[in-house]
Formats: sequence, structure tokens, C-alpha cells
Amino acid sequence: METSLSNVLRRIRWMVVPYLLILIICLFIKLTFSRPEIYFAINGFNTPLMDFLAPFVTDLGNGWTTVAIAAIFLLFSYRKAFIIAIGYAITSLSAQAIKYIFIAPRPKLYFGKQIAHAHFVKGIDILSTYSFPSGHTTTAFMLAVMFTYWCRNKGWGPVFLLLAIMVGYSRMYLSEHFFEDVLGGSVLGFVLTVIWLYWIESREFIQKPGWQRGLLSKKA
Repeated sequence: METSLSNVLRRIRWMVVPYLLILIICLFIKLTFSRPEIYFAINGFNTPLMDFLAPFVTDLGNGWTTVAIAAIFLLFSYRKAFIIAIGYAITSLSAQAIKYIFIAPRPKLYFGKQIAHAHFVKGIDILSTYSFPSGHTTTAFMLAVMFTYWCRNKGWGPVFLLLAIMVGYSRMYLSEHFFEDVLGGSVLGFVLTVIWLYWIESREFIQKPGWQRGLLSKKA
């Protein structure tokens, strides 16, 4: 089956349009305010409820969450499980490669003694290096694109986008990443996943009947 990039983008348009608008706003914020201003503005807005929820939200972008999702899909569709697993491998390895290129400091190391004035969530292990890009955000946007692509009701696109944005925000709220780390992770996850879907959906083997079944599917 021939699949074009425009076809992939058309199927996720309910996510693409709001994402591009939000991305433009975020770029404006980045150009208008300094890194410390953005960090402490986000960090300064905290509540006990957000402290409780943030670790759970951030785990939506965890690699183990993706593995669990792929395992669930394996029960119903080898094709989707395969696409998720390889998509995760592509995006996460790309994010890790970029991290080792930049070796960017995270807030804890970047601010030094000034970080003592920041708000931290108890029980969270705060890392010091390999900040750019945010791997959790990359994974969250990878999943958001795939779920929007497959979902019959495309109205769920903005919901998946919102969940991905919440993961990115949680990474900043927990002082694990800067604003630009999250922006970079979102773009990386979005772009690589669109390209991956375009490429894999054009392969003849993935369209064969056997790939459409899962472990729980009854044999014909």
C-alpha cells in the first residue's frame, strides 16, 4: 500500500494543527524570556496536588510504559505492536544520541547554589546532565502521533496531544528539564514518528494478513 507523508499528516491533522499553533507560541515565549525566567516561573507555580500527580504523569513517557503498551497491542495486532516497538527504539535512541552530543546540564547543575531556592517534589531523583532533549517528552509525542493516526475518532487527537504536553510540563515541573529540552523532545518525537509511519506503512510485508492478527486472534 502506497502511503505518502501528506496522507499520514492528513490522518493526524486534528493533532497537527493545534500542535503547530502551540509550538509557535512556545517559540515566542522562548525568544521573549530567558531560561531562568521560564524555569522559575514554572517551578514557582506548585501545589500539593500537582506534586502528587506530576510523577504519575511523567511516567506516561517512561520507556516501560511504552513496552507495556506494545505488549497489550501484541495481543490484538502484531502490526501495531511492531510499529510501536520499533518507533520507540528509533525515537529513544535518537534522543539519547543527541543527549550525548550536547551533554547539556540539567537545572540542578546549571543553577548551582541558586537551585536551593527551587521547589522540588519529594522522592524524585534529580539528575544533573544529559538534559537536551527530553526523552520522556519524545516518547510521549511518539505515542500521541501513533494513537491519533490509528484512532477512528480523530477528535481524540487533541486529547492525545494534551497528554503529551502534560508529560513535557511534568518534566519541567519536576526540575528534570528546561523549556527548550521539552520543545526539542516534542519536535523530535513528532517528526521521527511521522517519517517512521510513512516508511513502514509503505512496506508490502506489513500489510499482509498475518500481521493484522494478535496473540488472542482466532485463526481463520
